[in-house]
Amino acid sequence: MNDKLWGRPVDRRDDTRPNIVLILADDLGWRDLGCFGSTFYETPNIDRLAESGISFVQSYAASPVCSPTRASLLTGKYPARVGVTNWIGGHAVGSLLDVPYFHCLPQQEYSLARALGDDGYQTWHVGKWHLGGGVTAPDRHGFEVSIGGTSRGSPASYFSPYGIGDLEDAPDGEFLTTRLTDSAVDLISDSNDKPFFLNFWHYAVHTPLQAPADLVEKYRRKAAGLGLDENDVEIGESMPAWHSRPDRIQRRTVQSHPTYAAMVETLDHSVGRIVEALRSVGKLDNTMIIFTSDNGGLSTAEGSPTCNAPLNEGKGWMADGGLRVPTIVSWPGQIPAGVTSDLIFSTPDFYPTVLSAAGLQARPEQHVDGLDLWPMWRGKPGDRGPIFWHYPHYSNQGGTPGAAVRDGRWKLIRYFEDGHQELYDMDLDVSEQRDHVADQPDVVDQLSQALNDWLKNIGAQIPQPNPYADAGPWPDARSQG
Repeated sequence: MNDKLWGRPVDRRDDTRPNIVLILADDLGWRDLGCFGSTFYETPNIDRLAESGISFVQSYAASPVCSPTRASLLTGKYPARVGVTNWIGGHAVGSLLDVPYFHCLPQQEYSLARALGDDGYQTWHVGKWHLGGGVTAPDRHGFEVSIGGTSRGSPASYFSPYGIGDLEDAPDGEFLTTRLTDSAVDLISDSNDKPFFLNFWHYAVHTPLQAPADLVEKYRRKAAGLGLDENDVEIGESMPAWHSRPDRIQRRTVQSHPTYAAMVETLDHSVGRIVEALRSVGKLDNTMIIFTSDNGGLSTAEGSPTCNAPLNEGKGWMADGGLRVPTIVSWPGQIPAGVTSDLIFSTPDFYPTVLSAAGLQARPEQHVDGLDLWPMWRGKPGDRGPIFWHYPHYSNQGGTPGAAVRDGRWKLIRYFEDGHQELYDMDLDVSEQRDHVADQPDVVDQLSQALNDWLKNIGAQIPQPNPYADAGPWPDARSQG
């Protein structure tokens, strides 16, 4: 056990270890915050959080859909190594067959919550889980308290009744984001002197697109005042998965959806309440707050509520619009304030970095893919090295099975349908518009070999050609990713 914390002896009789609040938004895009460039959505509380800490503008989710990223966050492993590679419940075929995956977080994983709990932390989960139920529910993975965490990927409604198993319905009209925040605030307010880990995973801003009427009307007026069309989408190509062939990709070209904007504001209000609750009980200065998202913004289907430009595409795609997410880390006195960082890292890095920040022993046999970035979060220069993705599925948003690697300025994407690869210079071309495969053969060879080695190392399952003819539309399977 590491007996020092940032160079200071740790007196276990006067526990100075930090509280950890990890706020995970669902489907929040890279440009969906004022501090990350949105000029339509209003996020003053999250913007203030960014002013008190570091904004990581090249932070990535481990997957373009939700459950794999959630599994990666709690295990310190890439989703393919855990075996959770798709949103749980998802299945689709096209010119390729689907590959199997675990429909829960495997019981043998030694979660971040369990690691913190075994070292004396109180461990609380509030909100979305979507990593299985029963023997794989939050309380079976190290959380002493679990509120609203079930196998569901989205609520039946954001207004009570919610249709979420263990979350008791309230009088009609209560809003889910508010309800979950009430529970999180109560936990903070009633906490004792032991350090705590609050794992606050919002359902917002995932579909269904619903928000309080007054907020929706506020943004409807704002859109009109700015001359924005809330239905400004471009109709594109047919969906590649068989079950969605009748549909076409619908790309939103500007942030203008009033209901989505209202949902973002409710999320922002929640963050403000969490910060205020910590301040009220005198724990803000000794709390590390991490704010991030599970994948990129939903921009090409299911209402296409947001636009990730200048990033390309969105949720469900291997382009940066589906993978790059806004990440903010704040801890007064320990992390620089008001800093923007271009450090490139990914979801599995949270596990060892949180342990290091808390002065706890690393678990290298568990977080085999994550690296300790705590020195870099505190401002020390460094390079995390290459990061990888493997998404061997058809998404509900138009993406096709593929894998990718980002190393420094270069990002290589491999598409499994035909095996072709694309290479982008992310320093000069954040929109991924100029493919350098033809003029950078050495870079292609290097990254392609690195990707091959990584896929072999993690035992990645590669989808195989579909020998069957298209049987036509399937029943709707586009619900909870």
